[in-house]
Amino acid sequence: MDTNNRLSEFLRARRALVRPEDHGMPAGTRRTPGLRREEVAVLAGVSTDYYVRLEQGRERNPSPQVLGALAAALLLADEEAAYLRALVDPPPRGQPRAVREYVGPQLVSLLDAWADTPALVYGRYLDLLAVNSLGEALFSWLGSETSLITAMFLNPAAQDFYRDWAVVAQGCVAALRAANPAPDDQRLQELVGELSVRSHDFARIWARHEVRAKTASAKRFHHPLVGDLTLDFETFSVHSAPGQHLVVYRAEPGSPAEQSLTLLGSFTLAEFPDADYEGRIPHELP
Repeated sequence: MDTNNRLSEFLRARRALVRPEDHGMPAGTRRTPGLRREEVAVLAGVSTDYYVRLEQGRERNPSPQVLGALAAALLLADEEAAYLRALVDPPPRGQPRAVREYVGPQLVSLLDAWADTPALVYGRYLDLLAVNSLGEALFSWLGSETSLITAMFLNPAAQDFYRDWAVVAQGCVAALRAANPAPDDQRLQELVGELSVRSHDFARIWARHEVRAKTASAKRFHHPLVGDLTLDFETFSVHSAPGQHLVVYRAEPGSPAEQSLTLLGSFTLAEFPDADYEGRIPHELP
């Protein structure tokens, strides 16, 4: 898909997500959700004809000022506005990404040292690259699957594990798009194509064109061994390996979730007393 089509799709999808009342306009009776084209044009300070050409892919070079005005009209967050700019001015070609993603030995050692804290590292395409023992026990439903986005939509166990599956799934898709703004990324096209065919939910969420990297929040889980638990998590960019992210989970001290993690850790030690997690879920993917 070329850049113009991606820009057109993004503008149409994001326009549909903005309510008239978000800009103080009366909603009235509308056949379709979101703003009308002429309303976006007025808010962005451009002519309706110009905006229509943008949505139809007939206008190829909106200026930075126009892009900024459109981002404001569509209520885009900073990350989403940066994605919009990347659609118009994509990263230069001729710099192919590495086929393999590796987690450095220092980071692997750090994960291994956090015996009481679930932690993992995922890559640009939401591939699981490394996980410590307690993290592996928490995400045991993954089995041998290393693609977090594939498991989210194609493994029925995901909807049992994530008590707020719809919210988490939407966040995963937004993070996948945020990490991959290049329009000609073959790996992304193959991944999106497969998931769109095999999962109606993925296709529906991908069509929303939401862009949002994972940051910090809380997640509610249901684990088959220890039941329900709520964990806070923080996501850190790995500066030594652009595109990789470290996720660390934490239970509130003294909470039932902390007791559940302790119990889960004891189960893991009892079942695999001499296990080395590096050999159980690879931190290197082909």
